[in-house]
Amino acid sequence: MNTGKISLAEAGKQAEYVLGGHGLRNLEVLKEAFREVDGSLGGDAYGKGKVIEDFQNKMAAYLGKESAVFFPSGTMAQQIALRIWCDEKQVKKVAYHPLCHLEIHEEDGLKELHHIEPVLLADKDRLIRLEDVERMPEDVSCLLLELPQREIGGQLPDYGELEAISAYCREKGIRLHLDGARLFEVTPYYRKTAAEICSLFDSVYVSFYKGIGGISGAVLAGSPDFTERSKVWKRRHGGDLFSLYPYVVSADYYFDRRIGRMEQYYEDAKELAALYNECHGVSTRPAVPVSNMFHVHIQLGKERLEALLVDIISETGIQLNHYVKDNGDTESSYEVSIGDMYAKVPKERIRDAFRALDRKLKEELG
Repeated sequence: MNTGKISLAEAGKQAEYVLGGHGLRNLEVLKEAFREVDGSLGGDAYGKGKVIEDFQNKMAAYLGKESAVFFPSGTMAQQIALRIWCDEKQVKKVAYHPLCHLEIHEEDGLKELHHIEPVLLADKDRLIRLEDVERMPEDVSCLLLELPQREIGGQLPDYGELEAISAYCREKGIRLHLDGARLFEVTPYYRKTAAEICSLFDSVYVSFYKGIGGISGAVLAGSPDFTERSKVWKRRHGGDLFSLYPYVVSADYYFDRRIGRMEQYYEDAKELAALYNECHGVSTRPAVPVSNMFHVHIQLGKERLEALLVDIISETGIQLNHYVKDNGDTESSYEVSIGDMYAKVPKERIRDAFRALDRKLKEELG
């Protein structure tokens, strides 16, 4: 086994094939998006101009909302959405999952910038359920649901329960906001359009650099009154960059290129998860993916697993993943997200890599 002379990141540069993602995120991503763009096309200025307005209208229609606003980041967009709903009800409390992005990845931005208090629902290892919402101990302005719930493997609630939560929130005057960073990727599982899913929510955020694979950027969608208020807050947050068209053009280009591939990514994810679950000491969460992503849990410490993955790259030319998360001395995990790269790998080469993984894990674990 690799003795640590080469890191997993270094070994990945030598891999012939990578199973996850859309490929390297270098300048070629931007160059490709602009390759066929007419150079005389006008840009945008402080959120106004045909290029950005056309894309906003296109996304509003796709999401089934009356209006949409393009933001440079989802972090900004979601904090603003929750602030608007808190101001409307004059209650500075919102409810969300303990592993919500706003809670664990944003340096307490919602609390420090907007003085909004979160109410954490459900145990961190499971989804929010209707009973959690019904038993909220405090009055809140808004409930945020993330579809899928990334930090627990991309799990999804049953669609019927989602409808019930939506109905309950509307009955009680609680706004419902969708963290749809990966919304496009869950439509194949639900067998619903994005607009059908979004109809359950008062406001919606979607990302353009995850499954879509653009440079960056996000859209916030809802009623015209909601989006007009979001524009004011975007200016206050410094999000009204003089020009956003590099992000808008790439988002539009990769949306058109990849939105029709979400079904394939989903099917590929199920195929790959099944291969993982056949290996000794490995399990995926969920056991059967509900989107293009899932988590892999392996009964091996981080250092030993990284060395094993380096060996697999050397032996098979396949990079299974580029990082490992330490879950303790006897378990590690990592996230898998399927994009364009998986379909480029010959099936027999994939099976070779998993035969090697199974063999090496049996040698390590006994």
